[in-house]
Amino acid sequence: MHHTSRANRFITFMIPLDHFIVVLDHPENPANIGAVVRAMKNMGFCRLRLVAPAPYTDADLLRMAHRCDDLVAQIERFSDLEEALAEARLVVGTAAIAHAGLRITQDVRGLATELVQQAPAGPIALLFGTEADGLDRAALDRCHLLAALPANPAYPALNLAQAVLLFLHEIRMAAALAQPAVAPLPPAAPTPAATQAQLEQLFAASEEALHAIGFFRYNPAAVMRMLRQLAYRAALRPDEAALLLAIARRTVRAQREDTPAKSTKATLESQK
Repeated sequence: MHHTSRANRFITFMIPLDHFIVVLDHPENPANIGAVVRAMKNMGFCRLRLVAPAPYTDADLLRMAHRCDDLVAQIERFSDLEEALAEARLVVGTAAIAHAGLRITQDVRGLATELVQQAPAGPIALLFGTEADGLDRAALDRCHLLAALPANPAYPALNLAQAVLLFLHEIRMAAALAQPAVAPLPPAAPTPAATQAQLEQLFAASEEALHAIGFFRYNPAAVMRMLRQLAYRAALRPDEAALLLAIARRTVRAQREDTPAKSTKATLESQK
């Protein structure tokens, strides 16, 4: 009876676990997808998105995900990673190794505490790459932060489902520890963050503006990756992202309006 009472403390969370979305980018093995579903059910998470997965049937998944028909029925499938991450206000990628120019932490337990605190501000995506190669460059560019489990450095790559289970366990424990012993004060309204869709719109307009003013001298992709990381660290609010978007668009318009005027002036001078 005592053990049942202790277990019940972990069932209802002040921070609902459905604030978290597990996203598998191009998963290759239906057995691994099924094992991920089972891990999510074990830890109390329910939102799974698959981006261009290998062909599978529900029966394929249920061989690993016993009695998880409800989660399998809720799986969302996307052909494009950008669409799968569109509503997320924070994207945490997972990696076995560090990647140049990207923030990475091995303090997964501390990160889980921070994520639980940020969750009320909007959906948080936990992004996992392919079984063979992990996240590709395009996926890494969409990560606000990378997290690596502190595994044996001589063999750091975990099975996909193992990695998902360990990450979700840390988040579940952080959510459980966040439960107050006494009635809490009303929480302060969390500061909203721009969604990934809003940020992608900003990045596209910024790149167009930088091209328009001739800013790029070499390797535009490297410059844009740096701008992405700057924006992710700033944790832009929707209104801030909208302001920067408006500036970028106005820059492009001004450059277009100025180009015919310069051309006309050059023509007139050449006729003198």
